[in-house]
Amino acid sequence: MKETRYPRSFSHIGLTVPDIEKAVHFYQEVMGWYVIMAPSTVKKERETAIGQMCIDVFGENWDEFEIAHMSTSDGIGIELFSFPNGTKEAPAFNPFNTGLFHFCVQDPNIEALTQKIVAHGGKQRMPIREYYPNEKPFKMVYVEDPFGIVFEIYSHSYELTYSSGAYQV
Repeated sequence: MKETRYPRSFSHIGLTVPDIEKAVHFYQEVMGWYVIMAPSTVKKERETAIGQMCIDVFGENWDEFEIAHMSTSDGIGIELFSFPNGTKEAPAFNPFNTGLFHFCVQDPNIEALTQKIVAHGGKQRMPIREYYPNEKPFKMVYVEDPFGIVFEIYSHSYELTYSSGAYQV
């Protein structure tokens, strides 16, 4: 039987944060994401499917953690975790190593969102840049949330930005 190839959709991303309440507040106020499941505590146990699944994923070296679920306007999930015994600082930014480098959000008013992130304790990592200066209004910038998680903002969709050959010389 021939395998059917098709693009899979993106479901969600999981982020570990030092303070679940502060993270939910930041992402709700700044990004406009809405809460699907308010912060709650998951305790290590084997009686429920979620308890067993967490043991499968995290192993035996934990007792409990906090979790919250949020969503973007287009239905992409943001799963926030806060572990009491985890390191509370983001790891050093090193995009050259294998692993998750960043995620990206889209906002047509990239300047206003960047200012809002900074006003709420985040950082702007670079100037806002145009992919096609004086030709098209496609912009991008890298920022950090208040917890040191690096992400990118695009002014236009991924498809529009790259289908025009942003890197062609």
